Amino acid sequence: MALTNRKIRVAIYGCGRFANRVRIPNLLKLDNVEIVAICDANLQALKSTAESFNISKTYQDGHEMLDGEEIDVFYSVVPAYARTDVEATAAAKSIHIFSEKPQAIKMQVANKIDAAIRKSGVIGTVGFRERYRPIFQEARKYLEDKKIVHVRFQSIRGLPASPPAEQKDFWWAQMDKSGGWALDWGVHATDYARFMTNLNVVRAQAFYCQRSAYHVPLSCSFNYCFANGATMTMAFVAASSGGLRDEPWFTIFYEGGCLALHRYNRIEVNGETIYQAEKFDPWFEEDRIFIEAVRTGDTSALMNDYHDGLFSLTPVLAGWESARRNGECIDVPAFMEAE
Repeated sequence: MALTNRKIRVAIYGCGRFANRVRIPNLLKLDNVEIVAICDANLQALKSTAESFNISKTYQDGHEMLDGEEIDVFYSVVPAYARTDVEATAAAKSIHIFSEKPQAIKMQVANKIDAAIRKSGVIGTVGFRERYRPIFQEARKYLEDKKIVHVRFQSIRGLPASPPAEQKDFWWAQMDKSGGWALDWGVHATDYARFMTNLNVVRAQAFYCQRSAYHVPLSCSFNYCFANGATMTMAFVAASSGGLRDEPWFTIFYEGGCLALHRYNRIEVNGETIYQAEKFDPWFEEDRIFIEAVRTGDTSALMNDYHDGLFSLTPVLAGWESARRNGECIDVPAFMEAE
C-alpha cells in the first residue's frame, strides 16, 4: 500500500558506525522520512546515536521496538551474526525491510526472513549499493550479449592488525561471527559479478589460509561455477599493501575479449578505456530509491529484492562451509535449501 499522504516512519535496528555515518544521515536528508525509534543492545552506542540525531525513542530489544512503535520501514543494520527472527517478525507485521548485507551467517535465518517477506508481500531489499553505481550498470549493458567464460575478482591489502586488547571480544575480531573480509566483501563481489553477467552461481569451493597469529584469514580463495558453465575466482589476500595497485578489481573474460573494472574509476575493454566514471553516492541513491518504492508502492527502480539477495549470500556461505570441509565442492542450490 502506498504511503503518499504522510511521512514514512522508519525504525533503525543497529546503531553502529555504519548506521551513524551512512544510513541515518541519508534518511534524514529525505523530507518524507521520520526516524521514530532506534535499537541496539549496546547501551553506549544507543545513547550516543540518540543524542547525535535527537531521537527520543530508544530500545535495547528489537521485538520490544516492534511491539512499542508504529513502523512502516525497518532498517536492519546489525551484524550478520546478530540476525535471528526480528526481521521476520517485522515482515509479518507488514513492515517493509531494508537489510544491510550480509543478511545472515546461517541460511536458515536468511530463508526465514525471506519467507516472511514473501508471505506478507512487503517490500524487501538488500544493501548491494554498487548495483546503483553507473559504472556497474554500464558494464552490465556492455556484457549483455556476450558469452561469459570467466570472472576474476581480487582484493589485496596489508597484513591485518591485531585488535587492541580492549576490543578482542568485539564481534568483528571473532572469525565465527564476522566471517572475515571474504564474507563482508565477498557477498558484494559475488553480487556484482551476478549483476554484471546476469548469471547465478551453482557450485562453490573455497580454501582459507588461517594462522594463529592473526584473528582473520590471510587469504581466502573461492572457485565458482556459473549456471552457463563459466567459472569465477574470487581472492582476498591480506599480505602486502604494495603492488597490484593498477590492476582491476574485476576482470570479466568473454568469448572474444575481456572487460576490466578498475575500482570505481573506469571500464577497459581489451585494454582500451570505454567508460570513465564521475563522482556518485550509491549509498544515498539506494536509500532514496527504496524509500520512494515504499512511498509509491512501485518497486520497478529497485535493483534487487530480498529473495534475489539470497543468490549472492549463499555462494559465500557455501564457500565458507567448503573451507571447513577441506575444499569440498558444494552444490549451491542444494545448500540454499538444506539449511
